[in-house]
Amino acid sequence: MAKPVLRVIIGSTRPGRIGPSVAEWIIERAREHGGFDVEVTDLAELNLPMYDEPNHPRLKKYVHQHTKDWSALVEGSDAFIFVVPEYNYGFNAATKNAIDYVFNEWAHKAAGIVSYGGVAAGTRSTQMLKQVFSALKIVPVPEAVNIPFVAKHLDEDKRFKPTEEMEQAATAMLDELQKWTEPLQTLRAR
Repeated sequence: MAKPVLRVIIGSTRPGRIGPSVAEWIIERAREHGGFDVEVTDLAELNLPMYDEPNHPRLKKYVHQHTKDWSALVEGSDAFIFVVPEYNYGFNAATKNAIDYVFNEWAHKAAGIVSYGGVAAGTRSTQMLKQVFSALKIVPVPEAVNIPFVAKHLDEDKRFKPTEEMEQAATAMLDELQKWTEPLQTLRAR
């Protein structure tokens, strides 16, 4: 039986971003966990324009190929991890834009969040993201990884070096994602 697909979404798109470094770590941890087939979408590479579909996404009447491609990626995923920065007490616009492109494709799937920032560790972006998730019927798991002062966790090559607490948080989040994924697959199948 095939493993469920866990899509890691790298939210930051700005030049010089830290997101890919943090994402490399959580991708490796997710693969080591063994409960999922792990796939990655970097929103900087996906390069969606600001929402440009003429129809509401709940209708799935997409006219642009970039939307159809994104829809297929989200539809083909069973769970998500969003790797997001905190910008001005919230999550970044590229992440919101990508979420808003599709609607039904998100429903009844679990999501974990790895947030990073300064003193608040991205927790305010996490809280805002959970509100958006609820509107889309995404089930946010309470377990999360919040990384304070993220720049202090980069080595000289800009690779992310987690603490033991971050490792433990990642394990708890992945375990919880796995617990929720199978029942949600059953729900979607009905």
